[in-house]
Amino acid sequence: MARSNENPAAAKEVDFELVFDAVANAMREGDIVNFRFLFSPFSPARESSTESFDMPKYAYLLPGEETESDRRFAEARALVKRPQTIAEIKRELEANRPPQLPWELILELGDNAVRLRRYSSAAQAYELLRVRARMQREFLDQADAALDAGDVPKGVCGYIIGTGLAYDYAAFPEPLPMTPDFQTRAFMLHAEYPARPEDCIGLREPGALVQTALSYLLLDPEAAARLDSRPMEMKLAFLKELVHQRDPEWDGFLTRLREADAAARELAQRLEQMHAASALAEEINAEMASTDGANDPGQIPALLLGYGLEDGEWWQYLKELVHKHPAAALLVARQAVGDFEILVPRYAADSPVVRALGL
Repeated sequence: MARSNENPAAAKEVDFELVFDAVANAMREGDIVNFRFLFSPFSPARESSTESFDMPKYAYLLPGEETESDRRFAEARALVKRPQTIAEIKRELEANRPPQLPWELILELGDNAVRLRRYSSAAQAYELLRVRARMQREFLDQADAALDAGDVPKGVCGYIIGTGLAYDYAAFPEPLPMTPDFQTRAFMLHAEYPARPEDCIGLREPGALVQTALSYLLLDPEAAARLDSRPMEMKLAFLKELVHQRDPEWDGFLTRLREADAAARELAQRLEQMHAASALAEEINAEMASTDGANDPGQIPALLLGYGLEDGEWWQYLKELVHKHPAAALLVARQAVGDFEILVPRYAADSPVVRALGL
């Protein structure tokens, strides 16, 4: 593929075939950041800019050889190469004002971003077109229709897309797409130490637990409320599919969870055998300070996570855990052991919600 003038400091002549390739590539990738950059004042696509596509730092904007044979790239480039679109792109690159981006190209970019699960990028594209809220409702309505037809995987996918298009209008300094913040939400779920066993999330009665689980995993209580009228059987099937679509490695985590649960039960038996509270505290504190104690309670959160965190607090383990496995927050609880707090498995094995989660 030809490249433009090697001396960007000279009177620059832009190779518009490269511009069209770069625009189409951003559309194919569903990348609104790259798309908007191409129309920025310092874009290599502008004749008034000293930047050039020959500069190695802009190689990422151009398609690779394998991309040029991609169907979506070909479709995007066909849209870009229409005479009216070519004229529009050139006009916006020559204008000395904020660009007015071609709406048809942005719409195609947003649709590709959805296909690629780049929901933040899709939300920004649709927001630029002032259709984001309508698209969000459309995906949720189609998801409900899929659930009515008994297609749970399609319904869950629709809900994930719909909630993924949410926008935070309170963000500073300007509104931004909502991002999956399971770490923050998990900490909010466990912010208060459980005073009673039933206060542990995994020990809640099934109705309350499934409501908490759906609201947390969908990241949107209003979207989760759309499922309230569904039969419990449907909500459990939805939850099971949602967990696996959010976390393809969920089954591997369940293996570690069972190992950690066995270790936690052994710890509970040891604690029950202790009679003197002062002796208990001394023993547990000594074991927690040990780096190789076979009975170290600190091994339990390490089993959950799959590795230990040096001097890790319960909340550090929680944040690390839900970053990898969001639904894990529903099956653990804080546990005071001596002067320490650790993260332990805590769930009702006979709960239909817990069974839906794979246990």
